[in-house]
Amino acid sequence: MWSLETLGRVRLGRHFYMRDFLYSEIGSFHRVPNIPDDPDMAIAHGRRLCEELLDPLQETFGRIAIRSGYRSPELNAFGNENKLNCARNDANYGHHIWDRVGEGGAGAGTSLVIPWFADRYEQGRDWRDLAWWIHDHLPYSELWFFPKLCAMNLSWRERPRRTISSYIAPKGMLLAPGAEPGEGQEARRARYRDFPAYRGIAYPGGP
Repeated sequence: MWSLETLGRVRLGRHFYMRDFLYSEIGSFHRVPNIPDDPDMAIAHGRRLCEELLDPLQETFGRIAIRSGYRSPELNAFGNENKLNCARNDANYGHHIWDRVGEGGAGAGTSLVIPWFADRYEQGRDWRDLAWWIHDHLPYSELWFFPKLCAMNLSWRERPRRTISSYIAPKGMLLAPGAEPGEGQEARRARYRDFPAYRGIAYPGGP
């Protein structure tokens, strides 16, 4: 049996623990529990999200801020029914709901902000610079960008879709499933030439 305290202490990656993804403003305010129905599945999928996507982001750009991580089916359904910016449960299987398998197979996702990039975005930096960096460096499945702080929804899936969409101008889908980027590799690299070195932060005893 999992206790909530034990679950929160489970390490999902080099820099993240399950507790980092369990806090919910909706859950706290409306007193809706945010506890996985299947903790083992949530942990397994959360580890892939952290090890393959979030750890490399933090080791490149410094601390990243998790905005909304895991959502229990009960919490997500409450948020959707009350119009609190939660998609339907079936649309969130394999994204915010880590312990259900959706049409894209197993998956996990989170909403996050990269403060390093948010500072530059506020000064006029194009969100697509970061989108193409992620595309060229990480095995993501879906990316959605939002105007406030250039926050993003970022997903890992066992069968990645490799799509990029945005609510920031130019709005819409930048990259459709199975499509090739509209910008060539050299043009994409030029956009992020001044970014920090990939996984460039040194940690004691690490690679």
